[in-house]
Amino acid sequence: MTMLTRRTALAAGLATLAGPALAAFPDRPIRWLVGYPPGGGTDVLARLVGQSMGTRLGVPIVIENRPGAATNIAAEAAANAPPDGTTVFTAGNETLVFNPALYKRLPFDADTGLRPLGLMARFHLVLCTKPEGGPDSPAAFLAAAKARSIDYASPGIGSPHHLAMERLARDLGIKLNHVPYRGLAPAMTDLMNGTVTAAVLDMAAGAEVIRTRKVQPLALLSAARLEGLPDLPTAREAYSLAGFEAYAWQGLTAPGKTPDEIAARLSRDLAASIAEPAVQARMREIGLDPLTGGPEEHRAMIAAERAIYWPLIKGLGLSLD
Repeated sequence: MTMLTRRTALAAGLATLAGPALAAFPDRPIRWLVGYPPGGGTDVLARLVGQSMGTRLGVPIVIENRPGAATNIAAEAAANAPPDGTTVFTAGNETLVFNPALYKRLPFDADTGLRPLGLMARFHLVLCTKPEGGPDSPAAFLAAAKARSIDYASPGIGSPHHLAMERLARDLGIKLNHVPYRGLAPAMTDLMNGTVTAAVLDMAAGAEVIRTRKVQPLALLSAARLEGLPDLPTAREAYSLAGFEAYAWQGLTAPGKTPDEIAARLSRDLAASIAEPAVQARMREIGLDPLTGGPEEHRAMIAAERAIYWPLIKGLGLSLD
């Protein structure tokens, strides 16, 4: 009887220590909102990480695609969802860095409406030109841009691809003619067809056309060369731009008022899922770099990129209102 009492007391004590995060977590499916259509890099990443997280949490995670308004439709739905752990949202630099500067009014508070849970992955960006008749080297691109106005395509105003190209143009002292498209697929098609001269492509969507030279890759916008493209120089190397690097990146968020214990559980299982070798291997297969870092690193990334891109957006006079 004494042993049973002690065991019962010990179990109760452990439950008290470990219970808040576990007991508070809902025992029902989680919606994972994605601000893009199915099939793209963002959607694939959410499904990959969501499958692992669902296993850890012991509940199904259902991906819900809500594309439109530069991710603001999905962001608003996430910010207004009950803060009970049953809704999460993929939020990267387009949502939390660019949109607060591009819109005078957002349908959610970019600082308090979404709670950062941790980083997931970054997309490598590549400066590319059309396969025939366009500049075929970084030097030729710079010379052509100084001689005339070069048309370049992007997935849309305020996309990471658009702002990375404008940042590169600013740092090189050149002006380019932006041709926005409704998504990367049509922009990439017109680049391959030679309708436009240049574009920044991401490796998640553009790896095949880059490696098969259906477009002409000139420079990688990352800090270091990629193992899969060892001969492709970085913009730092090609243009002597010390410290230059630009990515599209993504993290996971929850509604802003999500309780600490639930947010901590989500952050913990997100980090564990990102650390899985199989998850990391699949990310690299589709052109992504896994990112480690919890809520504080997520917030630090947002602040650091706002310091870079808000002055750029203001200087270009860009607005989506």
